[in-house]
Amino acid sequence: MSAEQSATAATPDESPRTQWFDIAAIAVCTLAWGTTWFAITLQFGVVDPVVSVVYRFALAAALLFAWCAIRGESIWLTRAQHLAAFGVGFSTFTINYTLVYWAEERVTSAVVAVLFAAMAFLNLVGFRIAFGTRSPRLAWGAASLGVAGVALMSWEEIASSNFGVGAMTGIGMTLAGVVAAVVGNVYARRGELAGAGIAASTGWAMAYGAAALAVFALATGKAWIFDPSWTYMLSLLHLAVNGSVVAFLLYYMLARRRGYATASYISALTPPLAMLVSSLFEDKTWGMLAFGGVGLVLIGQVLLLRSKRTA
Repeated sequence: MSAEQSATAATPDESPRTQWFDIAAIAVCTLAWGTTWFAITLQFGVVDPVVSVVYRFALAAALLFAWCAIRGESIWLTRAQHLAAFGVGFSTFTINYTLVYWAEERVTSAVVAVLFAAMAFLNLVGFRIAFGTRSPRLAWGAASLGVAGVALMSWEEIASSNFGVGAMTGIGMTLAGVVAAVVGNVYARRGELAGAGIAASTGWAMAYGAAALAVFALATGKAWIFDPSWTYMLSLLHLAVNGSVVAFLLYYMLARRRGYATASYISALTPPLAMLVSSLFEDKTWGMLAFGGVGLVLIGQVLLLRSKRTA
């Protein structure tokens, strides 16, 4: 067994305290990302979405570097760690987020959520290819339950969608975004194997992602303006602080302990919360299929937590 395979196959500490920390991390990430769907809609109108993403991750990177300074943690990385951080930043924070924003202009967020629920499943495939990781069957079954559960939750919206050329383009963008996110997780694992600290490497990844998007915005002539309204600023703070700094720190901590498939399963847990927020602010209604879907998603999460460390 190679060093990479051995590190990936390590069994996490199963003490009650550690298990509760993992559950708390999942809950916080779900709460943060489940509410960002609505927060993102508050960013539209004045500032171009690409520029808003630059603001978000530039602010998040600055906060992470400040956090490292407060804790006395060095932000300097080795060449291998910088390459891994750039891979995460370009894949996750540049390509993935940009494609998701563009996709939601063409297809409903429910369809995007269903496709992103497949991330845990595709992570198993990606880590099998990149590291030769053999994940337990329980992990494959749990990831499949997540996809099925989110599909049931969003079935009414999916069935009523008009899958024309624009919608199919949006679906293609979303699938490409999911693949980019999986590639980002592979680079995050390489950064872990290279010994990079979570806060410092995540800060550099977000800085690289924001810088790449800034270059794209300049090249395509995006207007560099800022919306001083309380709605825009508060939503930006929520997206940068809770949706980026807090959530990604906990996500990568959970990924290093439980595996990236378990951590990425949060993408299947966020749609129920996002639908609840939508029901409060956008008059979203729930059907019996939606409640059944929530049940499948929760069962899948329990199975993943019980399985051995996955990809």
